Amino acid sequence: MLEEIFGQIGDFIPAIIAGFGLTLGIQHAFEADHIAAVTTQIPNSNTIQSKKQLVKSSFTKSSLLGAFWGAGHTTTLILVGLLVYGFTITIQKEVFSGFEFLVGLMLILLAVTRITNKSILKIKHRHPHSHRDGSIHFDKHDHDDKNHSHNHKSYLIGMIHGLAGSGTLVVMTSGAIHSLTTTLMFIGIFGIGSVIGMSLIGGLLGIPFGLSNNIKAKIIIRYLTGSFSFILGMTIVYQIGIAENLFRF
Repeated sequence: MLEEIFGQIGDFIPAIIAGFGLTLGIQHAFEADHIAAVTTQIPNSNTIQSKKQLVKSSFTKSSLLGAFWGAGHTTTLILVGLLVYGFTITIQKEVFSGFEFLVGLMLILLAVTRITNKSILKIKHRHPHSHRDGSIHFDKHDHDDKNHSHNHKSYLIGMIHGLAGSGTLVVMTSGAIHSLTTTLMFIGIFGIGSVIGMSLIGGLLGIPFGLSNNIKAKIIIRYLTGSFSFILGMTIVYQIGIAENLFRF
């Protein structure tokens, strides 16, 4: 059914194409591996605030994480779209399977860092800090500093996700649109839809994180989200790396 729709999409007027792309993008954000990746990035609150303030703060921060994920996802889709349709570069299906395998490994890695509550790589960042006398110096902090936001990590995860899965399918099947401009417009609007969808998902998932203001609840949520990401990552790795190869023989 979906293939039939894509086969006829080139005959649709731009407004319908835009609406279809936006709807599909929002729906695409609700896939399990996307949700798993974002939940491993949502931090537990370590500040003393009222429940209302905690929920509001967590909703805002996690929405932003989701939006950055969607932005990274959109960036990759547009780049792949330019390569495939702008420069007529052929990308084999096996390459995208490899990217899907990479997503599985990434989910496993995210799960490990989530459950252990530690970063695999201890990366230090330097950020400028101004004083009243006008002097500026650079403070160092660890990459896993809970009081510092690292939305660029969510952006990178989104870019990796954009290389694989049904998002890539959308890029490939959008070739049914016989215009580079319209194709890129469709991909871009699809990306905007994924930003909206992931921002909404991130915000909603952030609510229980904001409410979990005691140690036991934080540990339970950390293990649940980590386990979900680990199981999903292992499933993808098995399906792409083992099951598909077994069926070939």
